[in-house]
Formats: sequence, C-alpha cells, structure tokens
Amino acid sequence: MRSKTSCFNKTLFLKNLTRFWPLWGGASFIGALFSLALLSQLLRYGKDSIASEPLEMTLGYYGILSGLVPIIRLLYGLLCALAVWGYLYSARSVNLMHILPIRREGLFVTNFLSGYVMLLLPFAVTGGLCIVISAVFGLFEPVGVLVTILGVLGESFFYFSSATLAAFITGNIFAMPALYLLLHFLEAILDLLLSNFARGFIFGLSTNYTGFLEFLSPTVYLMRNVDADAQYQKTIIDYTGAYTHELLSVRLENAWLIAVYALAGAALLALAFVLYRRRRSERAGEVVAVGWMRPFFRYGVAGLAALLGGQLIYGLFWEDAYFKAVPLAVCMLVAGAIGYYGASMLLAKTLRVFHRSWRGLALVAAGVAVLCGCLRLDLFRAADRVPEISQIEKMEFYADSNTYIFYPGREDELLERVRRLHAAIAADRKYVLDFDRENFTTLEDETPSWTWEYVSFTYTTHGGQTVHRNYSVPMTRERLGQSGAYDSLLDGLVNSQEMRLKRIHASGDGYEPCGGRIYLNRRNESSELSDREAAAILEAVTRDAQAGRWGHVEWLSTEAWNSGTYALQLSLEFSGESDDTWDWIDIAVRPEMTATTACLLELGLVTNEDLSTNGELYPEEYGRAGAADSAPAEAVYPETTSETVVIGVAG
Repeated sequence: MRSKTSCFNKTLFLKNLTRFWPLWGGASFIGALFSLALLSQLLRYGKDSIASEPLEMTLGYYGILSGLVPIIRLLYGLLCALAVWGYLYSARSVNLMHILPIRREGLFVTNFLSGYVMLLLPFAVTGGLCIVISAVFGLFEPVGVLVTILGVLGESFFYFSSATLAAFITGNIFAMPALYLLLHFLEAILDLLLSNFARGFIFGLSTNYTGFLEFLSPTVYLMRNVDADAQYQKTIIDYTGAYTHELLSVRLENAWLIAVYALAGAALLALAFVLYRRRRSERAGEVVAVGWMRPFFRYGVAGLAALLGGQLIYGLFWEDAYFKAVPLAVCMLVAGAIGYYGASMLLAKTLRVFHRSWRGLALVAAGVAVLCGCLRLDLFRAADRVPEISQIEKMEFYADSNTYIFYPGREDELLERVRRLHAAIAADRKYVLDFDRENFTTLEDETPSWTWEYVSFTYTTHGGQTVHRNYSVPMTRERLGQSGAYDSLLDGLVNSQEMRLKRIHASGDGYEPCGGRIYLNRRNESSELSDREAAAILEAVTRDAQAGRWGHVEWLSTEAWNSGTYALQLSLEFSGESDDTWDWIDIAVRPEMTATTACLLELGLVTNEDLSTNGELYPEEYGRAGAADSAPAEAVYPETTSETVVIGVAG
C-alpha cells in the first residue's frame, strides 16, 4: 500500500491527464489551427501581411494577451476545474477518492497540478508553433515572447486558483459555474446596479458604472488596464508632406497587475486548501458546502434580488426620471423576499422554509429601508458636490455641443465660473424638476421663449476619483436676464471672449492644426485640407472671433437660414504631453465671417457661387425666398447670430 504521507501522486496525475484528454486535446487542436492559419497567411501573402518587423509581432502578442487571454482563461479554467474537482459533487465519488491511500494534501496538490497542466497545454502548443513560425520568417523578438509567456502563466495560475476555491465552496456541480462567474463579476454587477439605483435619487448623477473597486472583477480590470503601448516616430517621406509612422518600441502597459493577481491567486489557493482539509464528505450535493458561508449566500441572494428585481418591477409601473422612494422600497422588498426564500430553499433542499422566517425577512426589509432612506435624503450630499479647485487635477465641461478642458493653475478664473454654474444648477434642482413636469408649448410661428440645454461636468481629482454630473436644464428668456440664475451664468460663460477662443484652441493651449476637411453642400463635394490650409483657416476664424463676427450663441434662436452652405472640420494635434492627444472642430461658416470667407476664397477652396446661405439655396424649406436677392448683405445678415461649433476630444 502506498504511503498516505506523499504530497504528490504520479498515478493520479497521469490518470487525470489521460482521462480528460479530449478537453485539453480539443483545445490544443483549436489553438493549433490558429497557428497554421498564421503560417498560411505568411506563405501566401508574405510577412508584411502580418508584421513587417519583430516589434509588430510583439504588438500582436501583447494585444492577444491583454484582450483575449483573460476571457479564454476564465472559461477554460472553469472547465479544467470541473474536470479535476468534479468528484466533490457526488457522495459516491468523494467517498471513493477519500478512502484512497492518499492524504488530502496529496489529492489537493496532485489534482491542482494536473488541472493547471491541462490549462497550459493548449497555450504551449499554440505558442510553440507561433514561436517557430515567427523565427522562420524573421519575426522572433525574445523580450516580447518572454513577457507573453510570463503573462499567460500568471493569469492561468490566478484563474485556476479562483476556480479551485469556487469548487470547494459549493458541493453542487450546477452551482459551481454560477458561483465562479459571480465571484469574478460580482463587483461589476453591484457597481452597475448601485449606480443605476443612485442615479434614480441623486440629481445630475448619470454614471452607469464607476469602476471604484473594479480590481475585484479581475477579468474586467485586466482587459481595461493591461494593454499594449506602442511608440511611433512620424517621418516625412516626400516634399508633399506625406509621412509614415515607424514603430520604435512596444511595452505591455501595467503588466505588473498580472503579477499582483498571481500573488492573489496564491492566497486564494491557500484558502482553498484550508477549506478542503476541513470539508466534510457528506457536503456533496449541497449548494454551499462551507457552513459559515451559508448566511452570506442567503442574504447576498436576497440583496441582489432586491436591487435588480426591485428596479425591474418598479420600471413596469413607473417611468419617472427619478424614483419615488416608498413605491420603490415596496418593489425591492417583494423582490428581496423572493430572493431570500429562494436561497433558503436551495440551502435547505426543501420548500418548507417559511416557519420562523420573519426575522430574516425583517432584516431584508430594514436593509431596503435604510438604503432607500439614505439616498432619498442624500445624506452624503452627493447632489451638491462641486470639488474645490485645489482638489481638481482635470476638469471637462460640455455645453452647446462643445467640450472644454481645464487644468487648475492655467485658467482658474474660467474654471471658477464653471464651478459657480455647476453649483447654481445643483441648487435649482426643484425648479428644474418642476419645470420638467409642466407642459409648455410654443406655436410654430412664435419665437420660442424657452429651450432645453444639455450640460455636463466631469472632475478628475488628484486622488484619481472621477465626479461626473450631467443635466438637461430649461433655459428661459426671462431668466437669461436674471443675475445669478444658471441661465444667465451659462450664457455669460459660453459667450465670453475667453471661451470663444478656447473653443477653437486659439488661446495657446498647445494644440496645432494638422489638416481637416471642407464640405460644399451646393456641389455635394468634400476635399481634404493640408496642415498649411488648416492653419490659415484657423487663424482667420480666430480673427472673426476676436472681432465678434463668430462664436456668439443665441440659445432661443431656431433660424438656420443664415448658415452657409459649406462647412469646415479642422483637426488639431497636441504638441506636449497629455492624455488628450488630438481634437477636431466643426465650423459652419456664415456670411458675416468675412475673414474666414476671404481666406477660403484666397486658398481656392470655394468660389463666389459657393458663398450662399441655406435660405438662398433652399427657399422652400427656410421660407426666405427672395430675401437675399432683394436686400444688401448688411441688411439681410445680422451681425450677431447663433453659431454652433462641435468640438470632440479623443485621447
């Protein structure tokens, strides 16, 4: 008889590999197909079709490691864990394994190693073939290959360790996959549910997902934070200004996170070992096999049911922008009770769970009442929160289809005006919500006396926290003239000279023109702009803005007849170090923009025939037939008109 003191059993190890060969063999075959497809592509079209140099191959490896490997490890690790730990879910199988002359330490180590090897074999086959193919075609880069191998080993260890822990928590083969996936995405699910829940109470809150504790959802966190970072060099190749990008270096950004998760996997594995040593064989078949975890399961299911089911039931009967606290609490209590008794039935394996259950149900009701009450009363003053300038690292303000970015220390005066506007909107919550309930109408032949405007405020603090608020607020003609009203503050801010220049990056913030496009509506044609043309046009628009011929927003104007029948889009690139590396500006040119019009004529981008307005080109639609023909330009076109410039920032 074998000694029961051995921590590794070779016979059991080989038995697991041979017994479950279709699992790892099938996965290896599928992986080999991808390697052979790579080889076929290289043979048919040459290496330039895949990668022209080893660094580009490394970039591909890192892309797969960051975007594909976590999902594969998550799902395939689950299958491998079910294979080697499946005996725990049958009383007959677990009794048979535990009477073998192998201590539980030996069973644990042997089964874990066999499962881990099955998890790695497909990657070893696929990776080995890719390395050989890349070496043959001169695309082998040792650093990238080594980093990729270490990344796969680390992620595989973490995912299989977490699957092993899930396998020991439950004694039911159907509950194990659900528990495993829930543990991996619990934080993300709760974040989504709580964010949507809080949004229904807190004025201006619109965040669907905060990611505050996202590291507790490993797959989401790895895919969002580990990525390939490539550095390129721009090289001019001919006199026309055409250029190419040369790949200088590639690195795996935040690769250290994989090492951290591997260490976390070691801690999970140690906890799994402790649970296995104390696990009772008769727990096979139970949904939760660890006694002290059973209350967490019961109330956890009740809480999730209350958050999800309560909001779904509420949505069937009410469609308000913000929740009514009492009806929502009732809906949550109903859903929470269903979750509570459902979890109790699963734990007890019987439907008779209602006797003396009022204490647990009362605890669920208390939790629902506390949660709804805290948010209804806004005890943490989230609706009124406006970070101080000293706390802000970066601030983004959106209004009139434009995005403005502020950094403290550069434009503190403008930033303070934005903060005052935010505080004024937050203070007028009751007015905004009451206005929303009133049914204001305007006849088609009347000048509108009010309009809706969407604004948003996004603060990034020095601690890395993001505070985001957005509002759809009414703006009325009466309040535009009231000092201190948010309508007046918004109008004064957006129409200030400083904001007009900031709108087109004419205030020296580091953005330089790098091309663009002009669209001629009359001819239905568009053409690309060179860097030189874009710079000249931007300089002309700046002169118009400084002279007051461009950039003034008329919030209550609906007339579009005076817009020109051609439009510009200018691209800009940031010359310094920033996450916002480029930007673009859309400009609808109007007749009063004399500097811009003259510049376009001088560059030969438009002709005199193109210098028309929508009212002239489409008189039936805009109702201005003959107006432009019968009056001089100064009489037809007002000196100050509504103008919308769309600015989008991309990092």
